[in-house]
Parts: sequence; structure tokens; C-alpha cells
Amino acid sequence: MFGTSGIRGAVGTDVTADLAVSVGRAVAAEGADRVVLGRDARVHGDVLADALAAGLRESGAEVLRLGVAATPTVARSVDWYDADAGVVVTASHNPPSDNGIKLWTPSGRAFPAERREAVADLIAADDAPRAAWDAFGDQRRVEDAAERHVETLVAGAELSDPPSVVVDVGNGTGGVTVEALLRLGCDVETLNATPDGRFPARPSEPTAENCGTLARTVAATDADFGVAHDGDADRMMAVTGDGEFVGGDELLAVFGLAAVDDDDRDRVAAPVNTSSAVDDALAARDAGVERTAVGDGFVADATLGDRVVFGGEPSGAWIWPDRALCPDGPLAAVTLAELVAERGSLAVLLDDVPDYPIRRDAVETDAGEAVMERVEGRLAERFPQVTAIDGVRGDTDEGWVLVRPSGTQPLVRVTAEARDAETAGDLLAEARALVEAAVEETGTDAE
Repeated sequence: MFGTSGIRGAVGTDVTADLAVSVGRAVAAEGADRVVLGRDARVHGDVLADALAAGLRESGAEVLRLGVAATPTVARSVDWYDADAGVVVTASHNPPSDNGIKLWTPSGRAFPAERREAVADLIAADDAPRAAWDAFGDQRRVEDAAERHVETLVAGAELSDPPSVVVDVGNGTGGVTVEALLRLGCDVETLNATPDGRFPARPSEPTAENCGTLARTVAATDADFGVAHDGDADRMMAVTGDGEFVGGDELLAVFGLAAVDDDDRDRVAAPVNTSSAVDDALAARDAGVERTAVGDGFVADATLGDRVVFGGEPSGAWIWPDRALCPDGPLAAVTLAELVAERGSLAVLLDDVPDYPIRRDAVETDAGEAVMERVEGRLAERFPQVTAIDGVRGDTDEGWVLVRPSGTQPLVRVTAEARDAETAGDLLAEARALVEAAVEETGTDAE
């Protein structure tokens, strides 16, 4: 039921109002007496949020409704409003036809595995207790959560020379970023700032392909840099003042280097699909990488270690454990503004990060588990060093490949990296061929 980042899928089939009611009942039965509830701007979000609230209240939980809000706002609100859990109706960066549910603890951390399993077991058994007719939970609207988020970000930042920033909100819920940067003195121009769950301006995921308008706008103006969010603003990606999109691995290294420079802790948490450029950049500062499975929940768990000062994913999820245990896109945007103000430009910050070609691809299949069983043995035959933290990664002196099933879509993802583009391409082609052969053997079609 729970992938790498909550429940997610197509509305009407994978994600339904019936499921939302069941999740609400289970969260209450699992021990939550007060729950904050928010949603992104998707057109079906209100129906699912109402269903969740009904399930929570039917099982006796009080519900605090935040309405349309960024995921990090909801995650932080669990503590702000003395709640036991937070629930967000969102499919993050997925297409507008999808939706989903994310669950948060009072620390702002995603539900750990044992709590997710408890919720899933209650739903499967369909025996979550109901409250008596006169003991249903109350609900009330909370109006100031976004303002508290903005105030928290502004209080934690200091900009002596505020930069100019273009913010592509992506028709999502990242307006907190705009307000925080304005209050910090930045000159801010917005793109796609009206929340619209159909995502008419661009697809929700802030990739290089989808951020072309942002890149062109930054390049054509005097802006120092640009940032882009996904639909629920847990992700943030960036563009330099010259309009160059910054890869997630490079941005992870920038944030990681700044974090270890300002702290005695010397480790950065990052998933197994992260570029070796991050390792090498940190090694130059006598710091290193703590590898995790892919998923912001796993990264957040790793940041609880004594030596870990920061965690991130190349997809754009950034976690500063001393500030918040959830991926917080607005916090990342404010932090980047601080770094640009200190160093003069994002391009200068990137000078400290080596540039290694990394290639990513995916093979569509509904038989991910069977495919991975076949691929693991073949990678072990081909690569001298194989690890299986999440999927299977094979390392050689020339580079590495990673094959892993997607946690949110019917795909097997393939990643390859080397110190030159030709070798990276060769490694990717070899790994993809192994996956396609395994897909063929399972009797499914590869795309």
C-alpha cells in the first residue's frame, strides 16, 4: 500500500474515497486523537480530504483542517497544533489524474515503517473501531498554518544582500516560498503562481525539461537564480543566473558542503542513486555520504544519526534535521538564497562540485519483483562490487549502475554514472539490456 513516499496512484482505481475513509479510520485507531489535515490543489483533493476527515472523526479523532497547503506546512503543523499525526492528500509531482496520502509524525518525520504497516494492517482487516454515536471527533478550520511556516523560515534566515529570485510555483502550493523571500528583502518574480491541480502551465515535476520557461525567464532578466517546486512544494530545484538548470546531484552537493562547513558533523545522507560527485566533493572537506534506500522517509531516518547534518535526494527533496525532518521546498529555497547572498552566485557554489555524467532511464513493467530477481544475479556476475540497499547497484572502476523498482509507478528504473559520457552511456545501455531481457522472460512487455 505504501510506496517510497506514501500512498499514490490513479484516482478512481488505486486511490478512492473508500480508501481515504479507511485510512482515516486506521490512523485514528493506530493512536492519533488529534490530526492535522491538508491537501494540494488537485481537483479531486477536496473529496478525498472530506473522506479522510469522515474516517478520522468516525473513529473519534479531532480533525484540524488546513485546506490547501504545502506538504511541509502540514508536516510542521503536527507539532505546532499539538497533534498526534498529520495527513496530506497529495500525489506530489505525479500527473493531475493521480492523488495520494502522506502521513506525518509530531516530529515532522514521515510515518516510519512500523506505523505504516500498522495502518495497512488495520485497513486490510477492516476492523478499525468506530466511536459511539455521541463520541465522533470534532473538526475545525486552521487559518494560520502557512503564516507560521513563513514566520519560521524568516526567523531562521539572514540575508545581508538579498538576491533577486524567480520562483516557479508550478500551479502548486509553494506560495510560502514567495512570501518568505519577499519578507527577507529579495526581489521576487513569480511564474505559475495560481494553484491549479490540473497543472496547466507545466507538468508538476520540476525537471530540466519542465523548467524551460523558468530557465529562459531567469536568463532574460537580472535575476540571480530561479527555483521551481512540484505540486505540494516538498521538492525544490534550481536554475543559475545564466538560465542553466542545476542537476539534483549537484544541488545536493552544494547543500551538503554548506552544511558540513557550518557544523562539526561530517556526514550527509543520500540514496543509492546519488552521483559519486557528491562523495568526491564532500571527501575534499573530510566529509562523507551515508547511503540510504531511495525515498525521503529513508533519508530522514538517516539524518537522525549523530554524525549526519543534512540529507537529500537528487529528485529535489532536501532535509535539514535541525530545522525539519520533512522535505521542505520553501526552506530549501530560502537556504539557497542565503548561500547565493554569501558566495555571490549559484554558479560559484557549483565550482566546488565535480561534473560527472549520469544517465537515467526506466523500463515499464508490472512484474518488478520478478524482474529484479533475475537482474540481481546477472549484475553480480558482471560487476565486482554489488550492494542491495535498495534495488541492486553494481560498481566498477569505470563507474556504477543501479537497477531498482519504482516505489510509485510500474517501472524499473536504471541509472548509470561514469567519469566520461561514453562510458556512462555504455553502462546504461548494458544495464537496460539486462532489465529488458528479464522483462521478456517474465512474459511482460518492456517499454
